[in-house]
Amino acid sequence: MTTAEQTAGRTREQTAGRTREQIAGRTREQNAAAPVLVLGATGKTGRRVVARLRDAGRIVRAASRSAETHFDWMDRATWASALDGMRALGLVAPPDPEPIADFVAEAEAAGVRRFVVLSGRGVHRYGMAFEPSLAEAERAVREADVDWTLIRPNSFAQNFAEDLYAVPLRAGLLTLPVGAVAEPFIDVEDVADVMAALLTEEGHTYRTYELSGPRALTFAEVTAEISAVSGRPMRFEAVTAERYVADLTAGGMPEEAARSLAHGHVFLSEGHNTEPTTDVRYILGREPRDFSEYVKSVAAGIWS
Repeated sequence: MTTAEQTAGRTREQTAGRTREQIAGRTREQNAAAPVLVLGATGKTGRRVVARLRDAGRIVRAASRSAETHFDWMDRATWASALDGMRALGLVAPPDPEPIADFVAEAEAAGVRRFVVLSGRGVHRYGMAFEPSLAEAERAVREADVDWTLIRPNSFAQNFAEDLYAVPLRAGLLTLPVGAVAEPFIDVEDVADVMAALLTEEGHTYRTYELSGPRALTFAEVTAEISAVSGRPMRFEAVTAERYVADLTAGGMPEEAARSLAHGHVFLSEGHNTEPTTDVRYILGREPRDFSEYVKSVAAGIWS
């Protein structure tokens, strides 16, 4: 090969290299500016994700039955308008798994490329047994021709203040079929930070992240900590699954829902999710918020 040919070859390689870098750069810029659809946008996690993305200047479509963009999993006529023009999607599964696969297929056909699915830690173990929608959402995106990321958080710290455990705690007694198992509860604020990052950053395709708080606490320890900070007498009592279901149904909850909750707590009692993970630190570059910090931040307005 002559010197001229070698020089020409090097020039072509350099030009090709610059072109590849330019294409990759444009792709990153396009992904960084891609419009994002957030389902469940008025829910515990969704509303926080929407706020973070908008604070970052992203184009966000907030969708739910009561959000600015009307979306109903069971009304397929609402799907197309929610998906139109979207390129990334934060998927929070509905209670019924039936429409999920069809929705994912429609989203893919509409041009959605990136899916971030909010699942739950342990779904790969208990799957269709009592969280069929989470298992189906994971399956549907894995089998689609899209870029997907799954996040599986531990139980939310907010359950003690905004949801399942708040009323019993205010009444002074929390009863659950979990025994003395420890759980590294995670703050939903951290989950929202992670989800927003995964919807907008590169490098997380085809990955599954398990999100936890920095330390594991038993439900008895959590109850004692909330009692101490709030100044209200509270205690925790472990009960059987049968007693738990009976208490919930006596309070008006449908038996199927009560049994699903009982199964979930029995799963926790087996210790599958006890060990804290490092995935929050890996994604965000910081430690997740400790449960004690969360309790101190909300005690005055929730339990006091």
